[in-house]
Amino acid sequence: MSQHIGKLYRSAVSSFFLFLLVDVGVTGGSASKENSAVTHTAAQPSSLTTPEPWHLLVTQTPAKEKAKEGETVVLHCHFNSPRRPSLADLLVKWYKEDEKGQMDLLENNVTVLPNNSRVFLRGDLSQGDASLVILNVTTGDHGIYFCEVTLPDGKVVTGDGTKLRIRRALGLFGIEESIGTIIGVVAAGIGGVVVLIIVLTPQLRRCVLCMRQGSRQA
Repeated sequence: MSQHIGKLYRSAVSSFFLFLLVDVGVTGGSASKENSAVTHTAAQPSSLTTPEPWHLLVTQTPAKEKAKEGETVVLHCHFNSPRRPSLADLLVKWYKEDEKGQMDLLENNVTVLPNNSRVFLRGDLSQGDASLVILNVTTGDHGIYFCEVTLPDGKVVTGDGTKLRIRRALGLFGIEESIGTIIGVVAAGIGGVVVLIIVLTPQLRRCVLCMRQGSRQA
């Protein structure tokens, strides 16, 4: 009887220790898997990236332009960028510089000159064309014109400018010349008259003296 009880006791103890070993193995394996998952998740890099810059380039052509009074002038302005802006986000400004200072012609894609329909924007902005048109040009339109583009991120890029010169006809002979040429011709003429006066003055004095001496002898 005592032997039978001893066998049952040893069997119960063996079963208890076996249960403990199996439980510890399962728990350890789960913990290892959880730690591995946490480590793998923490090692993943961040998916956030820095926005790509615009790298905008504004080109104006030609550098110099000539026109006659009454003609239509197109001042070309083109821009390009790896990220092409939409029409709603793009702002174009044109302004002119001359001896009187700076004058805004077009701002936020709209002409700002009061009662002036001669100046307006031409071209497709979505294709990078922000060219300016001036109808029926006058001598007052001469100056240097600048194209300025503002991007959605606030960056402002300006072209190198286009110098516009206006030619007009000299009414007497119908000769077309630029304003600068006309001023040069007038200045040269005045200078020539002054030189003639300086050269001829001594000779005129001699003639006057000769006339006086002749009248005395008579």
